[in-house]
Amino acid sequence: MVAQEPQRNSPTPRHTWLFSRPLMELPTSLVPRVVLGRRSILRRCRTSKTTATHDDVDRHDDAPTEQRRRRDTSDDTLVVHAGERRCAALVIGGGGGVVAAETTDSIATPIVTGTVHWFRDSADLVAFREGRCLRRRHSFEYGRYGNPTVKVLEDKISAMERAEATIVTSSGMNAIIATLLAVVSPGGHVVATTDCYSEARAFIRDRLPKMGIRSTFVDLDDMEALKSVLDHQGNVRDRSEPQTVHKMLELRVFLISNENMRMQVTMFYADSPTNPHLKCVDVRRVAELCHQRGALVCIDSTMASPINQKPLTLGADVVLHSVTKYIAGHHDVIAGCISGSEAIISRIRVWHHDLGGTISPNAAYMIIRGLKTMALRVQTQNRTALRMAQLLESHPKIERVNYPWLESSPWHGIARRQMTGAGGVISFEVASDMCGVMRFVDKLELPFIATSLGGCESLVQQPAIMSYWGKSDAEKAETGIKDKLVRFSFGIEKFEDLKDDILQALETI
Repeated sequence: MVAQEPQRNSPTPRHTWLFSRPLMELPTSLVPRVVLGRRSILRRCRTSKTTATHDDVDRHDDAPTEQRRRRDTSDDTLVVHAGERRCAALVIGGGGGVVAAETTDSIATPIVTGTVHWFRDSADLVAFREGRCLRRRHSFEYGRYGNPTVKVLEDKISAMERAEATIVTSSGMNAIIATLLAVVSPGGHVVATTDCYSEARAFIRDRLPKMGIRSTFVDLDDMEALKSVLDHQGNVRDRSEPQTVHKMLELRVFLISNENMRMQVTMFYADSPTNPHLKCVDVRRVAELCHQRGALVCIDSTMASPINQKPLTLGADVVLHSVTKYIAGHHDVIAGCISGSEAIISRIRVWHHDLGGTISPNAAYMIIRGLKTMALRVQTQNRTALRMAQLLESHPKIERVNYPWLESSPWHGIARRQMTGAGGVISFEVASDMCGVMRFVDKLELPFIATSLGGCESLVQQPAIMSYWGKSDAEKAETGIKDKLVRFSFGIEKFEDLKDDILQALETI
């Protein structure tokens, strides 16, 4: 059927959005106009053409100017608009006809709950299998392979991370495991930091060796030991740089299987910032060193959020998030995500399908809704955490504060170079014993005693009796967990209320 232009007296609007490709596939010059324009881009679709000419573009007073189109779209705007296809018409000009139209006038992204997607006929199915049927470019065949609502969320996260592709998974741990299994083959070698996420560390340490994958852990605090390892292996360091600046970051590319042979590293895996000590990895330097030796860099950026840090723009190959935290932001949904190049994500997607870590469309919708306020939430959490860290740093009952935005932090320089904020989590050591710290935590009135982070409500925990309960003293010492350590995840409550609560609780010590 040939699409006809509506008559001028027709009540049907003649303006329509033409989103035939995902946001990240559009030319960069068009992204701000697509995201920011309040009205449609095109006046009509000429049935004899598949692309629009300048004559087709409506000129509205409220349309973005050329200067605005050249400017990068802000994260504040991307979290609201990126990936969504409001009033979207998929118009394909095959031989002068409109092949299909998928439309909705809902401002909110629809929840598509169907688990199966049908085909028009056998020829349609064959064309889909061969990848030549543009009409069904957004079909997923079966719910485990994808979903329209989930695709909107994936496109939104891709825009935030400046990634070519994203997979949303059923949990952050599922994202970690799918990535490791897909990227590191038997015979490979993973290097991870000792203070990466505890369950990821356990999987890398205990499970991967059983699959023929070697694992090595490095301590970012032991500078002299690191220097000894690098020098022993004949490390070729750039002598033009100060010897004290990047020593800890060069470990990823040199590991020994014996004294005379170096085993090539397949992947370097790290959290940045780390939890709960908020250490930072110089992602740009790590990526440079690893890529020279053929190793990939995977950064778990959960503690930062896409608002504060974008590892892919710094040279990382893969970025992971526990979507449960800052991205969803409301302590009401569990999910994870993996972002990177289309080539890498395609490899991981195969494993993702096999593992079955699919997220439900309802959960995806809740994350989309929560994500729209992420910039506002994270900016508030950044300010609260910094002000509280500065306050506690000078308090007589606090021995140490860990927060990379503090000038006293050894990670301050790295954090300032690659982050726009340090997030809403701080940790500090109270001048007391385990029981004294427990009294302090119990006296707090506003925060919940709970694990997790990044939500609207403030949370507090004593890692020694929360995440590290039952761990040996040696394991706690290895990761720097002390009985007097407190981790505080700030929500969006008023700073003065949180300050008053913390100060009154410290009076009990």
